Amino acid sequence: MPLRSAQWYGGQDRNAYIHRAWMRRGAPADAFTGRPQIAIANTASDLTPCNAHLDEVARSVRDGVHEAGGIPLDLPVVSLGETNVRPTAMLWRNMAAMATEEMLRANPLDGVVLLGGCDKTIPSLLMAAASVDLPAVVVPGGPMLTGTFRGTPLGCGTDVWRLSEEVRAGTLSQEQFTRSESSMIRSRGHCNTMGTASTMALVAEALGTVVPGVAGTPAPDSRLLEAAHGTGRLAVELVSGDRRPSTFLTKGSFHNAIVALAAIGGSTNAVVHLLAIAGRLGVELTLDDFDRIGSRVPVLVDLQPAGRFLMEDFHRAGGLLAVLREVADLLDPRALTVTGKPLVDHLADAPIWDAEVIRTRARPLVEEGGIAVLRGSLAPDGALIKPAAASPRLLKHRGRAVVFDSIEDFHARVDDPDLDVDADSVLVLRGCGPKGYPGMPEVANMPLPTKLLEQGVRDMVRVCDGRMSGTAYGTVVLHVAPEAAAGGPLALVRTGDVISLDVEARRIDLEVPAAELAARTPDRATVEGFADPRRGWQRLYVDHVQQADKGADLDFLVGSSGSEVTRESH
Repeated sequence: MPLRSAQWYGGQDRNAYIHRAWMRRGAPADAFTGRPQIAIANTASDLTPCNAHLDEVARSVRDGVHEAGGIPLDLPVVSLGETNVRPTAMLWRNMAAMATEEMLRANPLDGVVLLGGCDKTIPSLLMAAASVDLPAVVVPGGPMLTGTFRGTPLGCGTDVWRLSEEVRAGTLSQEQFTRSESSMIRSRGHCNTMGTASTMALVAEALGTVVPGVAGTPAPDSRLLEAAHGTGRLAVELVSGDRRPSTFLTKGSFHNAIVALAAIGGSTNAVVHLLAIAGRLGVELTLDDFDRIGSRVPVLVDLQPAGRFLMEDFHRAGGLLAVLREVADLLDPRALTVTGKPLVDHLADAPIWDAEVIRTRARPLVEEGGIAVLRGSLAPDGALIKPAAASPRLLKHRGRAVVFDSIEDFHARVDDPDLDVDADSVLVLRGCGPKGYPGMPEVANMPLPTKLLEQGVRDMVRVCDGRMSGTAYGTVVLHVAPEAAAGGPLALVRTGDVISLDVEARRIDLEVPAAELAARTPDRATVEGFADPRRGWQRLYVDHVQQADKGADLDFLVGSSGSEVTRESH
C-alpha cells in the first residue's frame, strides 16, 4: 500500500520538488521515499504545567520512530491547561480537536503519536484522530508523584477543595493553607488523584488507543520514556498495517471504556468526552449506555476523591490491567487495541500487588459505584451523579431549592448570613452549561454556605448544568440537560420549589405541577446571566455546541472527513 506522504513527496514535478526541498534541511534523500512520516502531536506548554515535560517524552518517541525506520516530525498543537485558562478549558476542547484534525490532514503525514495529559488534551487529540482517521496511538503524560503536608499525602485538586472548605469553616488557618500550596505539586505530571486527567489516560487505554499497561505510569518514572520509545516503534507498525482508529474502535471498545470508568471510580467528565469521541467515529453511544453498562460495576480502586490513595500507589499496586482482570467477564472480548490484539489478551499477567489500593472483586470499595444517569422533570435529557463520591444518606433526598442564576450570583450570595438555607436545602446553580457560560465550567461542586460549614455540614445536594472537576466530591447532580440556556426546566426553578432526588430510581424531579411550570418564563436575572459573545470562537461555539448528553461537540464537527486532500498548494 503506498504511503499517504508520497502524494506530496513522490514524482519529479515542481510541487514535489517544493515539498521535498523545504523539508530536506540535512535529511537524506531516502527520507522521502518509502519511509513513514510520523507526526508527534505534542501538547507541551509552559502554560499547561501538567504537560510541560512532554518535550522529553517526545524525544523518546522520536528515537522509537527512527529505530523502526520512520521519520518523526514534531507537531506542536493547541494545549489547554485546566488550571489557568479562563473562562474554562472546555470552551476550547472542540477548537483544539478541530485544529489538530486539520493540521494532520493538511500535512504529508502517514501516522501520528498523540501526547497528552491535562484534562482536555487527550480527549481533543482523540477526537481529532477519529475524524482524520490516520493511524494513531496515545502516550499519556502520566500523574505527578505524591506530595505531603504535615506528614499527610496530598491529593491535588481533591485536597484543594477540602482544605479551602476548612479555611472557610475556621478549622484551618489561612497561613497553613498557603503553606500547603508548595507541598501539593511535588513533580512533573498531571493530577495524582482519580481526576479527569488520570481518568482519561486510563479510559483511553481501555478504549484501545494506548499500549496496554502504559497509562498511569508516573510522569517522572523512567519507564514512561521506555514506553514512549516503544510507542514510536509501534506507530510505524500501525502505518504498515493500515491500523487506523476506524479499523479497531467499535461499540465494544466503548463498552470496555465504560466498564473501566466505573471500576476505577473515574471522573464524570469522561462521559462527555467519550460521547464526543464516539460521535466522531459514528459509533452510536448514549447516556443510557453508561448506566446500562457501568452503573452496576463495582468500584475497585481506593483512590481520592472516592477513596484514600493516589496515582503513584495505583501504579505500584498493579495499575489498570490489574483492575480490568478483576472485571474481565464484564469486558467485550472482541474489542481490539492499537497492538492488534484484543484488550482481554493483555490481562493474563496482571496481578494485584496491593489489595488495599486495588480491591478484589470479592471486596470492592463500593458494590455498585459507576456513574448513574438520572432523568425526570428537572432533566428530561439526562443528568449525572457519581455515587462513589456522594454521601450515601443524600442519595435519596427531598429538599427546598435555593437558586443562583449565575456563578457571579452564587459568589455574591452564598456566604450571606441572611441567606435562607439549611442543611436540607438543594443548591441550584444554572447558566453554566455549554451555551450558558459558555463552555460548561467545573463549578457544579459549589462550596457550601459558610454558616452551614460552621455548623459542621460538609455535604449537600447540589444541582447544576455545568461540570465538576474529576478531583471533586460530594452529592452533586451535574450535566443537567437541556441546560437552562437551551430552554431546559432548570431555567424555571424558583427558590422554595421542592426538588426530589432518588438515585436508586434514577430520578431527579422538580415538584411543580406541569401546568404551572408551563406557565413560567425565565426570570430576567436568569437570562441576563447567559453568555452572549459577539464574535470569534465563543460566538461560533454558542451557536453550534450540542448539549452535554451529546458530548458537547459542535454540531458541524460530528463525524469524520478522513485524510484525503485532493488539491495542491502551488
